Amino acid sequence: MDSVLKPVVAQLEAYNRQDIEKFMVNFSQNCVVEDGEGKVLMVGRDAMYASYKKMFEASPDLHCKLTSRVVVGNYVLDEERVTGRNGNPEEGHVVAVYRIENEEIVHVRFLR
Repeated sequence: MDSVLKPVVAQLEAYNRQDIEKFMVNFSQNCVVEDGEGKVLMVGRDAMYASYKKMFEASPDLHCKLTSRVVVGNYVLDEERVTGRNGNPEEGHVVAVYRIENEEIVHVRFLR
């Protein structure tokens, strides 16, 4: 598997299994997560771990369906449909822009 795609594919699979440990290993220690306007939502694995663990526990029916993927250099853009987040039955539409370095996700920007 291409080194750029490997962590993105693995984190999505772990996300859908709500496996926090296998999810987190795909992110760099200092990964930055931002919203679409560049507002920092989380910095670092510890903050991400706490946030995603809480969401996974509150979302037994959580599922992310990949609808399209584009790879440009060391960026992966995933268009996703998310259901069951925090018990919400509504489908969410998200584009996640991942920047990959050394086979780890170092930056994520969520467009909603």
